[in-house]
Amino acid sequence: MQPADTSSYTTSDLSRKSGDIIAEALRRPVTITQRNKPRLVILNIEDYQKLLKRSDTRSVGTIETMPDDLLSEFETAVEAYAREDEPSRS
Repeated sequence: MQPADTSSYTTSDLSRKSGDIIAEALRRPVTITQRNKPRLVILNIEDYQKLLKRSDTRSVGTIETMPDDLLSEFETAVEAYAREDEPSRS
């Protein structure tokens, strides 16, 4: 399913109507399909740069490299989760 503000063309259209498709992609994203399945999206550079800015910037680390305040928060959360998971003693 594609968003309402995109157009869809086939790979055959891409070879026959590339100029029109590029012109449209400058205005809004264009989906290219192959065998009725979305395969590519063509979008203008401004929209692409916006996506890059919004992309996930998290990095991977280890407990050893985690800042002390974050490690403390993490340990507290794990302990709270473990207490919730324990069967109640009645």
